[in-house]
Amino acid sequence: MFPERTGYIIWVSDLKAARNLEKYGSVHYLSRRMHYVVMYVSAERAEDTMKNIRRLPYVRKIERSYRNEIKTEYSKDVPDKTQYYGL
Repeated sequence: MFPERTGYIIWVSDLKAARNLEKYGSVHYLSRRMHYVVMYVSAERAEDTMKNIRRLPYVRKIERSYRNEIKTEYSKDVPDKTQYYGL
C-alpha cells in the first residue's frame, strides 16, 4: 500500500538552499541549529537521487538512516519484578 522509502540525513552548509531538497523527496525535518535535513526518498530511486544531491554545492555529507532496520517488536522474556517493590 505504501511505497518503500529510505531515510537520509543530509548535512548542509546553507539552510535557505536546503529548502530546494523537497524536489528530490519528502523533507521530514530541517534543523536550523545543527544544519541537517532528514528526508525520505523512494527506495527504487534512492541511489540515483543521492548522486544528484551529492553534487549540490551546499551539501557537505550524506548519511543513511538505519531506523527501518532497528527491531521495534519486543518480547517479554524477563519476569516482572514490580511485585517485589510494592508499597
